[in-house]
Amino acid sequence: MKAFSISNDIVPIAEFKTGISKWFKSIQKAGHPLIITQNGRPAGVLLSPSDYDELVYKKAFFDSVSKGISDAKSGKVYSTDELKAELSERRRM
Repeated sequence: MKAFSISNDIVPIAEFKTGISKWFKSIQKAGHPLIITQNGRPAGVLLSPSDYDELVYKKAFFDSVSKGISDAKSGKVYSTDELKAELSERRRM
């Protein structure tokens, strides 16, 4: 996902509503999000489907790494022999 441009990629909701098709084309072409404001404050972000998928994938990856680090710190680890035995047991099921 590319960085957004403050001058081009922040739009009031009224302007967004009147040119919604244009804004959808813009996020596809530019490759960066559109910030939609309401009463001068950020109210939403419009992303392309590929940018959304990338964010979801990265979040899942970081959550998994974080859980692994947490498990390692708390001692929830297997030795190589324990892991092999556990995997062998699971294969038999």
